[in-house]
Amino acid sequence: MGLRVGTETEPSEAARVPLVVVAGLDGEHVAETAGAVRATDPHGTAVVHHDLREVTSGVVRRYLRHGDSEQLTVLELAHGCVSCTLREDFLPLLRRLAAAPDVRRIVVRLDSSLEPEAICWAIEHVVVDTAPVAEDVEVEAVLTAVDLPSWLGDVSGDEPLYERGLAGSPDDERTVAQVGVGQVEFADAVVLAGDADRWQTVRTEAVLDRLTPAAPRTALTGLDVPALLAGIPAGARRGEVDGAHGPLLRGQPPLDEESGVSVVLFEQRRPFHPERLHDALDVLLDGVVRTRGRAWVASQPDTALWLESAGGGLRVGHAGPWLVTQTPEQWAQVDPERQVKASLNWDDYYGDRMQELVVIAHEADPGAIRGALHEALLTDEELALGETAWRELPDPFGEWHEDPCADDEPQQAPASSEGDQRGA
Repeated sequence: MGLRVGTETEPSEAARVPLVVVAGLDGEHVAETAGAVRATDPHGTAVVHHDLREVTSGVVRRYLRHGDSEQLTVLELAHGCVSCTLREDFLPLLRRLAAAPDVRRIVVRLDSSLEPEAICWAIEHVVVDTAPVAEDVEVEAVLTAVDLPSWLGDVSGDEPLYERGLAGSPDDERTVAQVGVGQVEFADAVVLAGDADRWQTVRTEAVLDRLTPAAPRTALTGLDVPALLAGIPAGARRGEVDGAHGPLLRGQPPLDEESGVSVVLFEQRRPFHPERLHDALDVLLDGVVRTRGRAWVASQPDTALWLESAGGGLRVGHAGPWLVTQTPEQWAQVDPERQVKASLNWDDYYGDRMQELVVIAHEADPGAIRGALHEALLTDEELALGETAWRELPDPFGEWHEDPCADDEPQQAPASSEGDQRGA
């Protein structure tokens, strides 16, 4: 399997091959960044790139640069699914490269339509042969290249990926904003490219400060890769995927408004009215870069909903049961950090159920966002009716479908609610 070990009595974690994932909407900037990483050790670095530009025709082109050679392999789309194709080709390839004695680092150059979170989740969780590939490689860093002139406009809009020729499949409904935000949000370090005017640069960096506050940033021109990697803080994500009940804010983002960019924290105990929440969601799509959070809808008192927006795209999904509904045996199986958080915030009546939303706005009025969400909460009269009456409320969030490849997706990326993939 290519698993490298140290001594028989003391296996070495460092024996795993370091892996750097490079992402970004601009393919040229991603290629330059990946090339700069390779240049630090050209003979010991293997670079893998799956080109998805012809994926709608059922073809994926895989490029592998290793030593002085570059190999092109044309792959047929497995089951019509990009995730399946990458799983069946990409993960075994990583294992083979990790076993090669002359490979000291692997660089994964992602296609512009791919988000590093899903790739890192697969490395950690998808079993190849008898074990996940994480036994052979460790994510050293996730780097995301940001084009300063265009990125803020891209992540604020509602342009579908297919209009830019980036769709991962004929039925890919994701927006450019959803991919662009996901690439930066998951980054351990950000590489800035292109020339923008001072105002555009300041506003973009203000958003980055709030979207990924702990990630160091540097210019692509003259990129010093060793210095950038050394500047990544010890507590960086490095490929770790949070669950749906993980932290909504990583690091310590500035909470004060800067250059029109602000962070809205919305925390309330009482549940949302399902129809009024559904009507209020549009406030999260105009002038907003990112929304992430958990919601308690009165008509579904046992289940947390996950709300996630990027630009004009919105996704609503299940985030699993509230702990207040769980038996002691089920509670014991829950992540210890969630147990501690729930205990610290426990309410005698509501348990752990509450609204927790974080909104990063760059043009929207923070007061209008808070006001619209507050108006969607149950009134005192509705609250007094109790759970039996709440369950009978008309519920636009009641219909769900499962993605046939959902087992290959990150755990905090729930299945979309039918009719609630907005923004296209």
